Amino acid sequence: MPTESANAQTALHVRAIFISDIHLGTAGCQATALLEFLRTHPSDYLYLAGDIVDGWQLRKRWFWPQEHNDVVQKLLRRARKGCKVIFIPGNHDEFARAFVGNQFGGIDVLEEAVHTTLDGRKLWVIHGDYFDGVVQCARWLAYLGDNLYEVTLELNRHLNRLRTRLGWPYWSLSAYLKHKVKKALNYVTDFEVAVAHEARARGHDGVVCGHIHRAEMRMINGTLYCNDGDWVESRSALVEHLNGRLELIYWSDAPVSLEAKLDSTETIM
Repeated sequence: MPTESANAQTALHVRAIFISDIHLGTAGCQATALLEFLRTHPSDYLYLAGDIVDGWQLRKRWFWPQEHNDVVQKLLRRARKGCKVIFIPGNHDEFARAFVGNQFGGIDVLEEAVHTTLDGRKLWVIHGDYFDGVVQCARWLAYLGDNLYEVTLELNRHLNRLRTRLGWPYWSLSAYLKHKVKKALNYVTDFEVAVAHEARARGHDGVVCGHIHRAEMRMINGTLYCNDGDWVESRSALVEHLNGRLELIYWSDAPVSLEAKLDSTETIM
């Protein structure tokens, strides 16, 4: 997949966008970058695959700056202008699951969706928390992990302020730690295999999900597994181009494809 050549000021129309784990309502949410990405990527379909609003953190402490409100307004405006916007609640915004089957401001709230690509592939779109044993079987541990994750993100913000002063690019401490811890890697692999297996069992060609904050696109036992990542650490999204090609894009000052991101990661580390 070639690196996208469009810069942050050039609009690139795509057929579909899949984003998740925005976590509006937290200090770690990168709402300004997301607004720029949405502004420069008009689309026919927009799938919000869960954890758009972080109800867990908002219940503990209210945090809602203007940029977060701007994101909500942007999504509503997108729907009004004819884009098919589908919101699939996740575990952090599970309060919205009470409204599945309804439509708000032109945005459909669904438990899951199936997206058909231009070349006819059927992709099962979910958040993915139902395949997380920690969330389903040990909810207290999930809350503890969420709190520890917030601490890591706070350290990450301080670290990146220093890196910015030194002229170094953005780097995710939490993503680095997850890649280095063997148990975390095993958890990610088990999650990916389980999701892909269920997608195939349901008769789909692939699956698009979020939840684990790790962008990925690969074949697993004949099933296309796509994770669109998050907008807290990686600022990533999955897009379907107008010719049906799927691509992971990481947003910095301009969209960067998966290969370019991996190359830059190797350089940074």
